[in-house]
Amino acid sequence: MRFLLLCSFFLCALCVSAFSLSPTVSQPSGSQTASDHTHAYLGFDRNIYPGDEALPILRKTFSFSSYWLSPPPGEKTNTWSGKRELLRKEGFGFLVLFRGRESGEVKTSPAAMEAGIKDGNEAAAAANSEGFASGTTIFIDIEEGGRLSPDYLAYILAWFEELQSAGYHPGVYCSGMPVEDTPGVTITTADNIRSHTKSHDITFWVYNDACAPSPGCVIPQNPPPPSQSGISYAQIWQFVRSPRDKETAVHCSGYARNGHCYAPGDAAHTWFLDMNVATSPDPSGAAR
Repeated sequence: MRFLLLCSFFLCALCVSAFSLSPTVSQPSGSQTASDHTHAYLGFDRNIYPGDEALPILRKTFSFSSYWLSPPPGEKTNTWSGKRELLRKEGFGFLVLFRGRESGEVKTSPAAMEAGIKDGNEAAAAANSEGFASGTTIFIDIEEGGRLSPDYLAYILAWFEELQSAGYHPGVYCSGMPVEDTPGVTITTADNIRSHTKSHDITFWVYNDACAPSPGCVIPQNPPPPSQSGISYAQIWQFVRSPRDKETAVHCSGYARNGHCYAPGDAAHTWFLDMNVATSPDPSGAAR
C-alpha cells in the first residue's frame, strides 16, 4: 500500500511539472512578450523628400519616415506629395505632418477658431487625397516653444476638433524642452498644450535634443523609449535635429563637421535628417 501511494505521488508530480513547462515549450511563433511592448523603433524626418534612391538605404536603419501633407516651414511646395505608396512598399511606417500657423497669425479668438477649423479641414482633405485611411494620426507642427497664448491654444484645439470630426486622430509635434516661465519656474510646450486638451486623446511627438537625455547623432543598439525625453507621456521623441542647435545640442556628439546628422549608410552625406524614436514602427498607424 505504501509503495502504491508513493507511485501515485510521483506520477502526479510529473503531471504538474509537465503542465508548468508546456507554455514555454509550445509557445506559438509570433506571440508578443512583455519586452515587445517596451521596444523602441527608430525613424527619420526631414522637410525635403530625400529622393527615391535614398529609400532602400534609409530603410536599413529606420522603421518609419515623416510625411508632409503641406509645405513644411520655410517652403512653398511639398516634395512629399504622391510618395506615400513608394514609401509603403519599401516598408516604412509614417509620421504624417501638417504645418501649424505662427502665433502672430491668430491674434484674436475668432481668428484662432476660424484658422483652426480651416487648417484642420485642409489637413484631413490632404490626408484623404494622399491615401491615408480614416483613423490615421496627423501631427500639427508647432515650432514655437514655452507657454503659448490663449488664442494660439484655441487655434490648436479647433484644429484637433476639426480633424477628429473628419475621422482622423489628432497629434502634435512640439517642444518637450523646459524653458523658464517665471523666475525659478520652468514649463514645456508639451505640458502647456496637454493641460488645455485634457478632454481629448492627443498623441504627442516631442523634441528634446539636449545631451542628456539625447544620445546625440548616433544609432543606439537599444534605442531609449520616448518617455526618456523628459515627457513621460510622449509616444515619439525627436532626439536629433539637423543642423545641430548651437545652444541646446552643443554638447552632443556624432554630428558631421557641417553640423548635420546623417544615416550610417549615407557615406556621401547626401541626406541630412532629424532622428526619432517611437513606441511603434508606424506611429501614425498609416501604413495600410
